[in-house]
Amino acid sequence: MPVTGQRVVRRALGRRLTRLRVATGKSRREVAEAKLGVSEPTLHRIETGKVPVTVANVRALCWLYGVDESITDALSDLALGTSQEEWWDANPVIPDWFKLYVGLEASARRICTYEGEVVPGELQTEQYARAVYGAEQAVEAEAADRHVKLRMQRQAALAARNPRPQLVTVLGEGVLCRQVGSPSVMAGQLEKLREVAEQDDVDVLVLPWSAGAHAAMAGAFRIMDFEDPEDPDVVYLESHLGALYLEEAAEVDEYRRIFTLICEAAVPIADYR
Repeated sequence: MPVTGQRVVRRALGRRLTRLRVATGKSRREVAEAKLGVSEPTLHRIETGKVPVTVANVRALCWLYGVDESITDALSDLALGTSQEEWWDANPVIPDWFKLYVGLEASARRICTYEGEVVPGELQTEQYARAVYGAEQAVEAEAADRHVKLRMQRQAALAARNPRPQLVTVLGEGVLCRQVGSPSVMAGQLEKLREVAEQDDVDVLVLPWSAGAHAAMAGAFRIMDFEDPEDPDVVYLESHLGALYLEEAAEVDEYRRIFTLICEAAVPIADYR
C-alpha cells in the first residue's frame, strides 16, 4: 500500500472488515455477542475508520468470519498502519477534517478539480498562497506563514511521488481575472500554470466567460480516483469549517458527468488569452 496516513488505512481496513461481516450475514450486535472482546460501538468505530485497530481484534474478527489465513495476514498488516502517523497526522496546523483529504491525496492516482474562485492549492505559487491566506485576516499573525508552509509541503510531497498522480484542473475564467495580491503575483501564478500544464501528468483548462451557464455552477469540487479497486473513488467538497466526502458510486458518477461537461466547454490554458 502506498503512503496514505493512518486515517486512510483505517478507512480501507474498515471497509474490508465490513464486507466480510456482511458476507456472513452477521449484524454488529451478533458479532459483539460472540464475546471476542469487541463491543458493538467499538465495531462501529472500526468499520467506519474512526479508530486504530489492533492486530488481535482483526484476527479475532477474521476467525469469526471464517476468513482464510492469507487474507487474515493481509488485514493484520493493514491494522499496523492504523496507528502509524505520517507528517500530516501530527501537524497541528492541519484540522482533523482535512487530514483525511491529505492522506487520500497522497495515494490518489488521478485528481480532477473544478475551481471557480481560486487556483487550487497544489498549483499555487508561494506568493499567491500568501495573498489568499492574508485575505482571510486570521487573528493569529503567524497563521498565514504556517499555512503557506504547509501548502508548499503538500506540493513537494505530490511532486516526489513515483509515479506522480495525474492532475486535471478546470478553472473558471474568473480565477485568472481576479487579482490576488499584486499584478506581479498574478503574472507569476499564470506563468506557473502554463509551465505545469506542459507536463505529461498535468492538464490545466480554463472555462471561459463565453461558455455562459455551465454544469458546475453549484461550486468547487474534487474527484479522486484510486488504483486499488477495493478503495472507492471519492468526491471531496470543502467549506470553511469542514468537508464532505462522497463515495457512493451514484454520487461519484454524477460528479464525473458534471466534470466531463465542463471539460468539453473549457480550453487548454495554453490557448487562453
